[in-house]
Amino acid sequence: MIEIYCPACAEECEHRVLKESGDLLVECTECGHIHHVPKPPAIQILTIRTIVSREKESEVCTVEMTSDDPCAVGDLVVAECGDEAFGVEVTGIESGDRRVTRAFASEVTTLWTRAIETVVIKASIHRGRTTRPIYQAVDGEQEYVVGDVYTLGGIRLRVSHIKRRDGPVMRKEGWKTTARRIKRLYGYQV
Repeated sequence: MIEIYCPACAEECEHRVLKESGDLLVECTECGHIHHVPKPPAIQILTIRTIVSREKESEVCTVEMTSDDPCAVGDLVVAECGDEAFGVEVTGIESGDRRVTRAFASEVTTLWTRAIETVVIKASIHRGRTTRPIYQAVDGEQEYVVGDVYTLGGIRLRVSHIKRRDGPVMRKEGWKTTARRIKRLYGYQV
């Protein structure tokens, strides 16, 4: 079944494909009208070279997309590295010899991404006059809320504010975001 324009009904309707050759012979399921329509172009699957960054190391992987799929910085896609597949966030797009913020898959030369399933949270914990840095691997979808208490690196801290990767600092109690969007957590030891 395909959804196309029926000249007898004068609207888009479901049609049954009766015969495939150079074009399609179809029958409207609403009125029974039989007519020819051009065969739709075949969807082409592209394998796009993808650089996946995991904190201090990067590896070359691939992402599969159809040729007319749009792609933009910030999109979440699945990268394949050998037998392993995992979620990544697009951080840059190369189209020919230039960087763009969006393009169709057919125009993309290389995708630059970062792994988001497991990310390293960077936290600055204040206690009096000293500040201690903590780094801990967490699930990329774990939520952190300003004002809530968490345990990182064996230390309990109350989050005072969150610096996001895309710029804004979240200071208002109750504001939340996921670990994959966090550049740094700031808090006080409790």
